[in-house]
Amino acid sequence: MWILHPKVGFLSLVEKDWDKPNGTLTIRARVYDDLVRLKAYLPSMSDIISSEDSDYRYRSVADREAVMAAMAQLAADVRYDNFKDEVARSESQGYKRAALYGDVWSILYRLQTE
Repeated sequence: MWILHPKVGFLSLVEKDWDKPNGTLTIRARVYDDLVRLKAYLPSMSDIISSEDSDYRYRSVADREAVMAAMAQLAADVRYDNFKDEVARSESQGYKRAALYGDVWSILYRLQTE
């Protein structure tokens, strides 16, 4: 699952083979600080691991139930009517990141028009 949040950033949640027996999820990011900001919502997540050999350079692992609670809090914090404008106003992400998200929006808009 992809998550784009104006306070946190861009994350990818997946269940890797090592997660299954442990009841955990792996949280991946392309930007280290996105996982650092997530820690405010998910303090129990593991240390952030970096690997240049991975699709997502940064990752952490957390208990599935804790991830669910963190995602609920992220949803509860939504207090804006335009996502990209909110990202542009964000000190942690700003206009440059909002423009990248706009590119993603534009590509995905084709799902509606094709």
